[in-house]
Amino acid sequence: AIVIIVLKVVDKFRQLFKIPPLPYLEDTWWGPRNKSEEDESIKPFTINVSDEIINDLHQRLNNARPFTPPLEGIQHQYGLNTKLLTEIVEFWRTKYNWREREIFLNKFPQFTISVQGLRLHYIHVKPIDPDGLRVLPLLLLHGWPGSVREFYEILPFLTNPQPGYNFVFEVIAPSLPGYGFSEAAVRPGLGAVQMAVVFKNLMDKLGFKKYYIQGGDWGGVIVQNMATIFPEQVLGLHSNMCFIRTLSSNIKLFLYSFWPTLLLPREHADKVYPLSSKFANTILESGYLHLQATKPDTVGVALNDSPVGLAAYILEKFITWTNSDWKNLEDGGLMKKYTYTDLLDNVMIYWVTNSITTSMRLYSETFNKAQTALGITK
Repeated sequence: AIVIIVLKVVDKFRQLFKIPPLPYLEDTWWGPRNKSEEDESIKPFTINVSDEIINDLHQRLNNARPFTPPLEGIQHQYGLNTKLLTEIVEFWRTKYNWREREIFLNKFPQFTISVQGLRLHYIHVKPIDPDGLRVLPLLLLHGWPGSVREFYEILPFLTNPQPGYNFVFEVIAPSLPGYGFSEAAVRPGLGAVQMAVVFKNLMDKLGFKKYYIQGGDWGGVIVQNMATIFPEQVLGLHSNMCFIRTLSSNIKLFLYSFWPTLLLPREHADKVYPLSSKFANTILESGYLHLQATKPDTVGVALNDSPVGLAAYILEKFITWTNSDWKNLEDGGLMKKYTYTDLLDNVMIYWVTNSITTSMRLYSETFNKAQTALGITK
């Protein structure tokens, strides 16, 4: 009874606060060009990386310094095991063909458009033959260290009629600002809340006033912000990384640890509790977050200079974030869900665009007092 009373008091207290109006964010200019001279037209886009960049990549791969051997009996508990990295780099050098992958990556219609001074890249796939079905606009947002590459396998299912469904999606899948082929901000302050405004403005420019939104990782945070700030625009939200850090949520999380099944079904209790093990795993796996939230430009220099270092940094996340137990496997479990080609497509998008540093800045622009002071999460 005491627990229920406390939670009700907290919820009543939260209701005293309202999301503040944020109209000024819609006019913030993030780009490097003069606003009066900005070309805001939609332009077709094709990925076409120069031979110079690809030749430089292979030179760096061929001249990589010898790796430090892993400790005895260690798989990936210290980070990406250099035995596995050796195998991946050899595949990259001898079997991965960027020109073939460019053809694959250009299989869907792509465009760029200027939004608040940033030339944003996006994939736009319309149903070919909806045949009387409802066509629902859907915004897909990726996160870090992902890219639009992660949507390629699912796009045909979303945009083609499926048995038993009376609707089909028209998908807009942009690269986040500073990621891949989307331009990065030239001044500080473009955090997850501001990106929510950017993508609302993107959809406005493309003619969509109401739409569905889906996001994962940073995309999940951004679509959550979009639904909070612009609820009249959002028809429905799906997230594969639900994020909350309010006072009442933290209190509930702690109090229900004494009786988890009051909060969630027994079969799901191990996803949240015991808190001690979840907290320990968070500490173990979140060192990158603190680094990127404080000094992204420093680590960015190293990652932007070494393709091998970039691959190691990114692919280690695909091991532990897909399944934390895979760090105990010799091969990291990567081939259970991916191929080296698929994984390197994603790494290459960061490499050929020099975007690893600007992608990591999203952490420092979001985990700060200025972002919290906006009052989107209370």
